[in-house]
Amino acid sequence: MHLKHLKTLLTPQDGTSKISCMAWAPNNTKFAVCTADRMVLLFDELGEKRDKFPTKPADSKYGKKSYVVKSMAFSPDSTKISIAQTDNIIYVYRIGEDWGEKKVICNKFVLTSAATCLVWPAEHVILFGLAEGKVRLANTKTNRSSTVYGTESYVVSLTTNVSGKGILSGHADGTVVRYFFDDEGSGESQGKLLMHSCPPYALAWGTNSIVVAGCDRKVVAYGKEGHVLQTFDYSRDQSEKEFTVAATSPSGQSVVVGSYDRLRIFNWSPRKGAWDEAPSKEITNLYTITALAWKKDGSRLCAGTLCGGVEQFDCCLRRSIYKNKFEMTYVGLSQVIVKNLTTGTRVVLKSHYGYEIEEVKILGKDRFLVAHTSDTLLLGDLITNKLSEVAWQGSGGNEKFFFENEMVCMIFNAGELTLVEYGSNDVLGSVRTEFMNPHLISVRLNERRQKGVEDNKKLAYLIDIKTIAVVDLAAGFNLGTVSHDSKIDWLELNETGCKLLFRDKKLRLHLYDIESSVKTTVLSFCSFVQWVPGSDVVVAQDRSSLCVWYNIDCPERVNMFPLKGDIVDLERSNGKTEVIVTEGVNTVSYTLDEGLIEFGTAIDDGDYYRAAAFLETLEMSAETEAMWRTLSKLSLEARQLHIAERCFAALGDVSKARFLNETNRIADEVSKEFGGDGTEHYQVKARLAMLDKNFKLAEMCFLEQNAVDEVMDMYQELHMWDNCISVAVAKGHPELENLRRSYYAWLMETNQNEKAGEVKETEGDYIGAINLYLKAGLPAKAARLVMSRDELISNSDIVNRIATALIKGDFYERAGDLYERIRNNHRALECYRKGSAFRKAVELARSAFPADVVKLEEAWGDYLVQQKQMDAAINHYIEAGCSSKAIEAAIGARQWKKAVHILELQEDSSVGQYYLKIAQHYASIQEYEIAERLFVRGDHIKDAIDMYTQAGNWEQAHKLAIKCMTPEEVSALYISRAQELEKEGKYKEAERLFATVDEPDLAITMYKKHKMYADMIRLVAKHHRDLLQETHVHLAKELEAESRFQEAEYHYMEGQDWKAAVHMYRAKDMWEEAYRVAKSHGGANAHKQVAYLWAKSLGGEAAVKLLNKFGLLETAIDLATENYSFDFAFELARLSMKHKVPDIHLKYAMFLEDEGKFAEAESEFIKAGKPKEAVLMYVHNQDWSGAQRVAEGHDPESVADVLVGQAKYCFEQKDFQKAEAFLLRAQRPELAIKYYRDAEMWSEAMRICKEYVPNKLGALQEEYEKEAAKKGNRGAEALLEQAKEWEQSGEHSRAVECYLKVKEAANTAQLEKCWMKAAELAIKFLSQERAVEVVRTIGPRLIQLQKYNAAAELYLNLDLIKEAVDAFMEGEEWNKAKRVAKELEPRLEDYVDQHYKEHLKNQGKVDSLVGVDVIAALDIYAERGQWEKCIETASKQNYKILHKYVALYATHLIKEGEPEKALNLYTQHGLPANPQNFNIYKRMFLDLLSVTDRDGEEAYRMWADLRDALLLLCENLGKSAEASSPVHEEFEQMLLVSHYYATRSAAKAVDQLSTVAAKLSISLLRHTELIPADKAFYEAGLAAKAVGWDNMAFIFLNRFLDLADGIDEGTLDVLDHTDFQDTDIPYEVPLPSKQHITVEQREEIRDWVLTVSMDQRVGQVLPKDERDTYEASLLAAHTGIRSLPCVITGYPVLRNKIDFKRAGMVANIEDWNKFLMATKTTHSPECQDVLKFISQWCGGLPSAGYSFQ
Repeated sequence: MHLKHLKTLLTPQDGTSKISCMAWAPNNTKFAVCTADRMVLLFDELGEKRDKFPTKPADSKYGKKSYVVKSMAFSPDSTKISIAQTDNIIYVYRIGEDWGEKKVICNKFVLTSAATCLVWPAEHVILFGLAEGKVRLANTKTNRSSTVYGTESYVVSLTTNVSGKGILSGHADGTVVRYFFDDEGSGESQGKLLMHSCPPYALAWGTNSIVVAGCDRKVVAYGKEGHVLQTFDYSRDQSEKEFTVAATSPSGQSVVVGSYDRLRIFNWSPRKGAWDEAPSKEITNLYTITALAWKKDGSRLCAGTLCGGVEQFDCCLRRSIYKNKFEMTYVGLSQVIVKNLTTGTRVVLKSHYGYEIEEVKILGKDRFLVAHTSDTLLLGDLITNKLSEVAWQGSGGNEKFFFENEMVCMIFNAGELTLVEYGSNDVLGSVRTEFMNPHLISVRLNERRQKGVEDNKKLAYLIDIKTIAVVDLAAGFNLGTVSHDSKIDWLELNETGCKLLFRDKKLRLHLYDIESSVKTTVLSFCSFVQWVPGSDVVVAQDRSSLCVWYNIDCPERVNMFPLKGDIVDLERSNGKTEVIVTEGVNTVSYTLDEGLIEFGTAIDDGDYYRAAAFLETLEMSAETEAMWRTLSKLSLEARQLHIAERCFAALGDVSKARFLNETNRIADEVSKEFGGDGTEHYQVKARLAMLDKNFKLAEMCFLEQNAVDEVMDMYQELHMWDNCISVAVAKGHPELENLRRSYYAWLMETNQNEKAGEVKETEGDYIGAINLYLKAGLPAKAARLVMSRDELISNSDIVNRIATALIKGDFYERAGDLYERIRNNHRALECYRKGSAFRKAVELARSAFPADVVKLEEAWGDYLVQQKQMDAAINHYIEAGCSSKAIEAAIGARQWKKAVHILELQEDSSVGQYYLKIAQHYASIQEYEIAERLFVRGDHIKDAIDMYTQAGNWEQAHKLAIKCMTPEEVSALYISRAQELEKEGKYKEAERLFATVDEPDLAITMYKKHKMYADMIRLVAKHHRDLLQETHVHLAKELEAESRFQEAEYHYMEGQDWKAAVHMYRAKDMWEEAYRVAKSHGGANAHKQVAYLWAKSLGGEAAVKLLNKFGLLETAIDLATENYSFDFAFELARLSMKHKVPDIHLKYAMFLEDEGKFAEAESEFIKAGKPKEAVLMYVHNQDWSGAQRVAEGHDPESVADVLVGQAKYCFEQKDFQKAEAFLLRAQRPELAIKYYRDAEMWSEAMRICKEYVPNKLGALQEEYEKEAAKKGNRGAEALLEQAKEWEQSGEHSRAVECYLKVKEAANTAQLEKCWMKAAELAIKFLSQERAVEVVRTIGPRLIQLQKYNAAAELYLNLDLIKEAVDAFMEGEEWNKAKRVAKELEPRLEDYVDQHYKEHLKNQGKVDSLVGVDVIAALDIYAERGQWEKCIETASKQNYKILHKYVALYATHLIKEGEPEKALNLYTQHGLPANPQNFNIYKRMFLDLLSVTDRDGEEAYRMWADLRDALLLLCENLGKSAEASSPVHEEFEQMLLVSHYYATRSAAKAVDQLSTVAAKLSISLLRHTELIPADKAFYEAGLAAKAVGWDNMAFIFLNRFLDLADGIDEGTLDVLDHTDFQDTDIPYEVPLPSKQHITVEQREEIRDWVLTVSMDQRVGQVLPKDERDTYEASLLAAHTGIRSLPCVITGYPVLRNKIDFKRAGMVANIEDWNKFLMATKTTHSPECQDVLKFISQWCGGLPSAGYSFQ
């Protein structure tokens, strides 16, 4: 290694100025130097000074020179610096990551003696040596220090090994001590290592050796156990001085030792195993080197000297440029710095074993490093900065590297695949395979963390072309082998390594589950497949579909989407997953469902934190809510309680969230105290059981810890008193009796009379129990108790009370039991009957009332039928002798045999009606004989025949038919049978049946249908001779259609229709045949006509020739057109008369239109260039689709009109759906709404409006409500009637729905009654959930009717506390709302209070609000513009609040253009020095300057108030942190300007002071950066003119006119500044926004200037003074000296001056005396006020000045 001087960071001083210590930050970005004056300088890596900070003494009373900084070091994260000082302290400063961050002391360690040296090898661990000989460790985390070891000798040096895990300390007696935190398996000894010949001030620890040097001018290298390896003796070299300091390179292979004017360099030679001395670096006049610091990447060495200089050296063996992209700097044999020349990023490549690095290559898209040493291979990732070094025996450079996987490098060598994980120094795995294609190898390394899996590293590769092996790289064993029947061309593991996808050469896609070893074919054809990154979702493509498996565990559940192109990529970023598809030249993306991907993956992995983090990003919806619920359930099961708490919070389940919050607090406290996660603590387990409503388990958890009181508290809190008392009894709790009393009192207090009665019953107080049962409305329970106690049954009063209550509650059976018990049989029977307890009634009647038994049996049967228990009713009807009812019951119960049995026993003819029903049943089950017998007995023979007919049993039907049917009925029967035979293909049999019933036409039709023409003609000739000829023609046409031309010709001839035969042949272009037929059978001219048509068919030149032959060409076109032979006409026209073609098209189109051939006509119109005619044609014929099609294709302007017309027609035809579609296509939804509205189809109108014109929905609803209101109450009455019917029939749910539909009624009372009835029914009869839903619907309606109390009571009935509170608040029942919240849900009290405040705000009751929320009240005052009230109220609060609203009011006034009022406001309340108000003050000041007509004496008060306010502000700023800041100076400037204005106003009121006023106006010109320039020059010009200074007046007013013109033009760029050169009047001034004076005034000025310009007496230059400078300029033109301005006139003070007490405040004595005299003579209060202000501002008036009272 060689040193090359780069630059001097600090220049040496002339004398001693020792650099005591230096340090490089581990991240190489900062370099710190501590100078002799104890200042720490910070440089960047380029050597530029960027920051500095002073150190401080341990005790400030001893001063900054009471200590010396001995050492310093950066923290491992480069954000802190530790400083060792001789005043017995070490400070740790936080300097931050960025330059300029505030430096703060974050740790300090007070020591027992001076700190001499210090290192910071690891996070939170600082090691330092003391003058008393100890080496101690300081922990920055705990802020405590402890002794590592102690010696008796002063610590002179301290250093670490290369890894930072061991230290060496050098002591004044020559001892060197070694200590390890971790010896990294080296086995090296600890403790005293060696004794050097002198104090080892220069101490360095290299990779293989320790180098020590000192004042004996020898450098000694020691071995690892302290024996001498080498000695470099320079004691005889007279030029060499003592060695003071040493430094080791970061690689440990070079050591630099510093002395006087010289750096000696030693490099370790691995081959020799010894140090080689390189040429030393000698620098004359460098003097003694006191500090060395080596940059952590090894590229720079810095040396500090005794004279305060810091020199920087480049350390490298060689440099090279690679691919013009990277710079390789070899800073040692085993260390290379690789720098990306494009980005400037650097990576330090280093051999940990000290081997020499050979050539470095950068591969894999310029991202990955590969380098060899003799025994190792170095790999690195330039982006992640992960480096690896693995043992590697040379293979001649034949390795092949693959970098497709970003986490692992795949190396192929001699049939072996080796895997190296970036950042790991061990080979991950090695397998044998011949298949080097990266698509046939899949590696997954901890890519997605799974719960319970620490190290997940899997490899899948091919053993042979049909066999896949899967290996667990972490555990080192084979997970499975997949054998396949075809060659495999692609494979990939999922990120968790649990599933394997592979594809074979047949493009079949397979899934292999590694755990279950199950292989599944998921796609039979696959052209693309990929796992979605970060998930187990698979995306693939078959031939024309995109296939997505969101849950690959269910491969059969695939989502498929049609594709038009090919998938080329899959992108996942910014919370979105897109499949990229190329469709021809376009690229289209398909977005996947990110919720299914991300949430499902996190849940599968058990990563609930990730799942929660994902859900945090989603808007709340039904799907999101379901996901939160799933996560809450799973996280509770997994005991991840913090996540569960977050879930319930997201779901709005406040009670569970709070409960879990408390549980988490307990668990966290337990965790802090005892470790673990705290979920095993008994309180946590019990609370979780309570959350699961498993109170017994919670009780068990508490009792295991003998926490009896906690169990009882739990049960009491839950009001589970029985459980509480049972625990107290079991544990013998002393408070048992008190508990029981409390329980009973609570029951009575909460009106739980039943429970109270049970308590009384157990205590033996039966009368009390009965009274409580009756009070609770439980007479049945009271009756049970009475009947069980003989002493009570005799008490007639009690019995009568209970019986009355039972009857009142419809407990008739229990009442009957009670009456029967007291022998009151008559009442008992009556109660049994009413209660439908017929069994007891019959038993009682048999013994007491035998005559009533039969009636009771019938009633019992009726009751059972009513209860749909038909089979049970049969026997009771039989007992009662009610046969008809018994049969009906049997039929109803489908007891058919019993019904037949009863029926056959009856002699009464009236029961015959039942035969039909029973027979139909037997027919349906195909028991035809029984059915026939029953049909016949019931006189239903026709039904029996129908039964046989439907069953196809013709013989039986025929037998019955002969007996009972008419001939017509028999004929119908035969015809239907013949048709059956026809279907079976039995045509002759069918013909016979048809003939039997004399229906030959049906037979003819049958033969025709089956194309049996010979049989058909035979029957026609036989039965319809007159139709034979017509039949032949008809047949001929059918045969012609089937292209059976010869047969067709035969039939045409038989039918004597030769023209049809000719037409047939002509149509088929068989002209010879047509000619033959015409000549044989036609007249004399027939064959000529055919010849003409033949020519026409030939077309083209052949037709022309033929027509020429016949002499018809001339008239052929017209003739063809007249005869509508348009094709022929076209053809002839094109050959002979082309100009007639469009005309023929148009005539042809009109012909086709007349013929109704609209499609052809359309085509012709278009060809004729008349598409509009085609549209009109279709519209005329109401063919809307045709009209629209033509319009869209050829006349787009007509499209909308066609659609609207079509829609109008459809509405007229009541085809609303089509009409709507047309109007939407025409983009005219408002017309659809109008038509629906006109048709009173309001729901459809609403739907369209909501979907397409949502902004008009409100108006439409309002219109609908008006229409509904016009119709009155008819709808409501119908609904009420329907609801009552449902209610009476027990259909309570439907009744509720009906009542809810009532929204219009005669009065609100009726509405309220309906809705309350709905609520009552829902609560009484429907489920809890439905009841809650109904009440939630009714509540808002009642609130709308202003029935707030009713709504609240409904809510309270169902424990909907919040809704009840809301209802009370809506009705402004604030006291009730507060009482409910306080008693039932204390958590809602704040909610009510907040709404009360909002109510007061909204109601404008601001005065009331002041007592509740003063800030809100003030905001309302401000919003309403009640500023006086606002400021008055704010003034009663603190200063901060007052000035907040003063600032708001001032801002308002300034915006309103009233800056004077703003000034008055601040005059009244003062100008606080708040930085946030500065802009307000500036704006107010500038607006006041812009106000017109404020330059006279009457404006004095305004300027004086502004001046005084700014003085107060400047005084406050001078006392604050803003003192002397630019802001302060700006306000001082404003103060000066306002003083000039005020003084000028005062002077204008006094005639003697007119020149003072003029001078002030002229002085103000130097402040035109603040004052509008045109105003300043105008006022200065007029003032100068008034006192006769015409030359200045001319120049100023001329400048004013130039400025006025510039304002009109919008720019001041063209101004001529010649007149104002060498003055302090600024050139560059802001362009005023408007003119200061009117056009007339400007013209007057222009006239005066013009007049003066012609006057030779007026000099057109500014007057000069003794400085040869413009007299009003403070700045001397030639010397540059700036004079002070006069406080009275603003003119420069040159000689005769008066000094004021405040520095820089002076006045011209002449002007001062003039002002004093004028004040004295005129007694002007304004002038007196000016003098008073000057006294205050300038620290008092001069002693000789004028004073006034």
